Amino acid sequence: MQTLNVFQSLWAMELRSAREPERSLEENIRLIAEAGFDGVSAHWYDRGYVQNLAGLLKDRGLKAEGQCFPKTVDDLKPALENAAEFGVAHLCLQPDVRLRRIEDCLPLLEGWHRLAEEARIPVFIETHRDRMTTDLFFTLDLMDRLPDLKLLGDLSHFLVGREFAWPVSDENHALINRILDSSWAFHGRVASREQVQIEISFPHHKPWLDLFMGWWEYGFRSWKQRAGPDEVLAFTCELGPKPYAITGRDGEDSTDRGQEALFLKNEIRTLWSRL
Repeated sequence: MQTLNVFQSLWAMELRSAREPERSLEENIRLIAEAGFDGVSAHWYDRGYVQNLAGLLKDRGLKAEGQCFPKTVDDLKPALENAAEFGVAHLCLQPDVRLRRIEDCLPLLEGWHRLAEEARIPVFIETHRDRMTTDLFFTLDLMDRLPDLKLLGDLSHFLVGREFAWPVSDENHALINRILDSSWAFHGRVASREQVQIEISFPHHKPWLDLFMGWWEYGFRSWKQRAGPDEVLAFTCELGPKPYAITGRDGEDSTDRGQEALFLKNEIRTLWSRL
């Protein structure tokens, strides 16, 4: 049967605090496992780091989403080699180029797709600011040229990038639904039209949380219709540290992001169980 895995981002485990020291990788893995996550999201291009991390994950029975940031077709090869050697649920590819013409993007996307097919490793293109997919309309144009393009949907970037008015119009919902209909995994944070990451535990932010939960429900339903009967959907809680996280006058996080990640994990699993 189709199942859901909820991962926690290792980047989101960074404290960046003047008061608290950073935790070790081993401690972060322990906390993630004890919190009931199914795995982690982490960089997957440095073999030494991946080898060490893969051992820690295996000891805890955790999976991994591997992240990579290629600028060329060949830049993807190290991440694929690490994925083949140490295993990975899928690779999240942020195309680290800022091209202005669709025609210039196609050779890169086609080359990455070819390498992924040869390696037989799922590779999804993340929607992300300051990347090839920074703009919603440009990304939709890419999808028109490559209808089989498999995305990893991080909707927070599009909401901020397009500064959707509230309430979100039917037209903009339809544009986001097109992204969701091509998304094969998700990164989870909640944005407003002005901030890429807001405090989901604040009551006055609930309308934005409800908006994203509605989008994710649509995306999950769409995925269930497209995916095979035994496939696994991955959702990564990615409540990043400052400057993603909003801070107070003291420079510290305004909320406990760890507790908010647990809340988001539980909300996502509850959503999945209702489908």
